[in-house]
Amino acid sequence: MKKICFATNNQHKLDEVRKQLAGSEFDIVSLKEIGCFDELPETQDTLEGNSLQKADFVFRKFGTACFADDTGLEVAALNGAPGVHSAYYGGEQRSSDANIQLLLDNLHNEKNRAAQFRTIITFIEPAGIHTFEGIVRGEILTEKKGSQGFGYDRVFQPEGYNRSFAEMSIDEKNNLSHRGRAVAKFISFLLNRNW
Repeated sequence: MKKICFATNNQHKLDEVRKQLAGSEFDIVSLKEIGCFDELPETQDTLEGNSLQKADFVFRKFGTACFADDTGLEVAALNGAPGVHSAYYGGEQRSSDANIQLLLDNLHNEKNRAAQFRTIITFIEPAGIHTFEGIVRGEILTEKKGSQGFGYDRVFQPEGYNRSFAEMSIDEKNNLSHRGRAVAKFISFLLNRNW
């Protein structure tokens, strides 16, 4: 088995990626499993910068192949906000409920509810640095719907669907989500290269 660390403390994200790599030769391990209990740095002003910063921190400190992601919800009417600040849009406590409430408040009476989720994955290994992007377009609902998922899933409805991400199963969401798309590119890279 080839061990690769996913530089996240988010169990939902870890579960999603492990599910997609189940049965492969890759063992996705958590930060805790490699003994990393540090707060990972996220001080960059872009998704690409934060993703690289987190992966680089783990790779340098623990010497293990590592990938990190950063995701932002980019809302057209808010000039791309909350974007890189999506996790703590509603305050430093990183509360999904507070984030969603502020988003809905800021879009009150707004007709243009177009938005996209964008995920950047950066994989660092001794051979180099590789970046993968996933985007899913949709719109922000006027109220929360569903109980699955996490983050902004209860108010984001992807194009071509009449349900929010939070009303979908994990498999259904993985098949069309921004993270699912970025992870699919990453997995394709892992499985189709010479090691």
